[in-house]
Amino acid sequence: MSSSTPETFRAAVLTISDSCARGERNDISGPAVTNELQQHHFTVIETRVVADDHAAIQKAIVDLARKARLVVTTGGTGISNRDVTPEATRAVCGRMLDGVSERMRREGEKKTLFAVLSRGVCGVYGASVVLNLPGSPAGAVESLQAVIEVLPHAIQILAGRTEHMSN
Repeated sequence: MSSSTPETFRAAVLTISDSCARGERNDISGPAVTNELQQHHFTVIETRVVADDHAAIQKAIVDLARKARLVVTTGGTGISNRDVTPEATRAVCGRMLDGVSERMRREGEKKTLFAVLSRGVCGVYGASVVLNLPGSPAGAVESLQAVIEVLPHAIQILAGRTEHMSN
């Protein structure tokens, strides 16, 4: 691959929403995240919707991480009783990338104080990065924008490419 051609990475988007899974609402966050990823040299190979169910979220993350180097979830990161995405993500990820989720919250707080209520996490499953985003389309895209530039480097490191990229 030419150094002038940006490397592309396989990604998957997982929307976590009871109402979308039941067909009561259209998923708008997943497509917004997909669009943002595609603008940053990610190839979205699969999108999926699951309910706010711990086991279903875990299963979907594991399945998608076998196909994609980046699994981005949207939804289920708040403080309601049904919001279990961070717990499901922690259950499958061997290592957490706390700085990534911290940056998303810091940047989100510049727009709304409510960003501090997001419990989204970022971790590593196998050779894949798993990133939790809020469920609102604006919050999801803004959170992704806050960290999207570091994701290719993380993916490359997990693939065994340890040379440092320039800032």
